Amino acid sequence: LESRMGPNRETMRVIVHRARRDPRVIVYPEGTHPKILRAASEIVGGRIGKPVLLGSEEAVRAAALEQEIPLDGITIIDPDQSPRLAHYAEELYRLRQRKGVTRNDALRMVRDPAVFSAMMLRLGECDGVVTGIAQHYPDSIRPYLQIVGKRHDVTHVVGAFLLTFRNRSFVVADATVNVEPDAECLAEIAIQAARTARRFNLDPHVAMLSFSNFGSVNHRLVSLVREATRLVRQRAPDLVVEGEMQADTAVVPGLAAEHFPFSGIQGNANVLVFPDLTSGNIAYKLLARLGGASVVGPILVGMDKPVHILHQANEVADIVNLSALAVAEAQENEPAGSARSVESRRPAHAV
Repeated sequence: LESRMGPNRETMRVIVHRARRDPRVIVYPEGTHPKILRAASEIVGGRIGKPVLLGSEEAVRAAALEQEIPLDGITIIDPDQSPRLAHYAEELYRLRQRKGVTRNDALRMVRDPAVFSAMMLRLGECDGVVTGIAQHYPDSIRPYLQIVGKRHDVTHVVGAFLLTFRNRSFVVADATVNVEPDAECLAEIAIQAARTARRFNLDPHVAMLSFSNFGSVNHRLVSLVREATRLVRQRAPDLVVEGEMQADTAVVPGLAAEHFPFSGIQGNANVLVFPDLTSGNIAYKLLARLGGASVVGPILVGMDKPVHILHQANEVADIVNLSALAVAEAQENEPAGSARSVESRRPAHAV
């Protein structure tokens, strides 16, 4: 398993080992997809989690047989045959009745594996969800934002990536969710990205990126990043954060020493906060494709319970990594020995 992680194996090892101490129930709505099947088998073999595949038992078993993938240790749930459908529909109706959802709508909607898995997670019948390998990102994330929702202490959900080079790792954000963040949103992106860095045992040094270095350009977009930096310092005074600054100033040792010796970041930034989704998404893909970075993500930060939305280009190793992260997050939310054990959450409607 660790050999499949590539350059990220050292960074991910702490997450995988944490997951193995107390595996949790992770649901995969796209239960017949070959990559999901392969990842679920590796997760069982690596003792990382307890996979639940959604789909008809016949279809899942046929897909697994075609790919010669064993289903030992994997649970299958068919949403169409579940005795929980009526209960889920009533809960969904209660949750969304003032958003235009009728009882009939709810009963139809919960047959969708994405909605079904979101209800499982909301009602505590699983510990996390990993999905999106066969859909566009906005379509995949929508039911989880509507049903699972954000943590009570955040305003925005954030999309981050862990990029690992030969001897350096970076968390970059936001690259998947917030298109044109204002200063408040940008500050929250920075704080949540720093929290993600700590999860990977990185001591966060946050660079608020721009096309300006410390006032070298007077522009409203620069002012936005400068204001976001001020808000981060106000809300997280113990966090090392600098900005606005250009990308090379943030990551090249010696550059800041020569021109900006007052900066708290001297080329050692490991959390890169981009001013908008356009720049963040372009940059991480160029770093991965042309710069040779190994990628873990997309990492969805700020959800009330662990949900990770895949990209269609993600491979089996990516799914395994995000599953391990979902297990680790679930452990943080509900430590071992708490009143609700994993066994008590084992779906009673499994086949």
